[in-house]
Amino acid sequence: MSTVLCVILNWRTADMTLRAAEHAVTAMEGIEGAITIVDNDSQDGSFEALTDSTRDMPRVRVMQAGRNGGYGAGNNVGIRAGLPDGSKPDLVYVLNSDAFPAPDALRALVDHLSANPGTGFAGSFIYGEDGIPHTSAFRFPSIASEFEGAAKTGPISKLLKNAIVAPAPPTATTQVDWLAGASVLMRQSVLDEIGIFDETFFLYFEETDLCRRAARAGWPTDYVLESHVMHLGSVSTGMKEWQRVPGYWFASRRHYFEKNHGRVYAFGATLAHIAGLGVYGVRVLLQRKKPHTPPHFLRDLVRHSLGTRTSQES
Repeated sequence: MSTVLCVILNWRTADMTLRAAEHAVTAMEGIEGAITIVDNDSQDGSFEALTDSTRDMPRVRVMQAGRNGGYGAGNNVGIRAGLPDGSKPDLVYVLNSDAFPAPDALRALVDHLSANPGTGFAGSFIYGEDGIPHTSAFRFPSIASEFEGAAKTGPISKLLKNAIVAPAPPTATTQVDWLAGASVLMRQSVLDEIGIFDETFFLYFEETDLCRRAARAGWPTDYVLESHVMHLGSVSTGMKEWQRVPGYWFASRRHYFEKNHGRVYAFGATLAHIAGLGVYGVRVLLQRKKPHTPPHFLRDLVRHSLGTRTSQES
């Protein structure tokens, strides 16, 4: 029987994190292992509230990260700690604090990896409170995808359909390039081989990078339709309320392309994105529509992509 360590990262959403942990406890019935909640230095009483609320949940422990190093760094605190007895689990289950697995969701992922020993990671079918499926299975970003995504123009998207990063959700269990980290089960042995989350990424692109490293090592990622998880989405990150794309998104994008493809390719990806924005600008001008590009996006893209690189950009 495989042992599972479930890691849930909290940042200023104690009540919601507790709800996710309660769902995880149910999902882990019949599965050996433990649940670790990592408070990412919320400094709002979350750590104390979660510690108090989980006293009667023997499979749950609460840890303090000590600093907010971002999504990957926070999850790494729990992964490095391992199981309560200090041993490593067979599998690591990363569950977002705003994700609520069905009772059999984790079992479906465990069974899938057991039946497919050549698969490294397995992720769930994600849907919203309204029951509508979320896009959570993706292709790796590329120069072509940067142009297509920025252009937002039908003929171009049709021509580059195989480069679209976010295609329609799969309708069957299948291999994908990478998965959003809302509900992903990973082999500990694969993490031992390729490393855990790259903490240079503060937020965004860390799952993309991890799945790419796994794929390069011969460990594909699968999307498992039978594992159902309800996800609120972007609650702790505040993405839905963004008025301007934050600097850390641009920093993560740049690091991903430079790390995985080199600086010349990263530069080409930025030029492709700029060219795509130009196509989109012409289209909305001709159609007399209001553009949906975030404020100052082009200026911020150029500044963060071509300027001096820093570890975290604001």
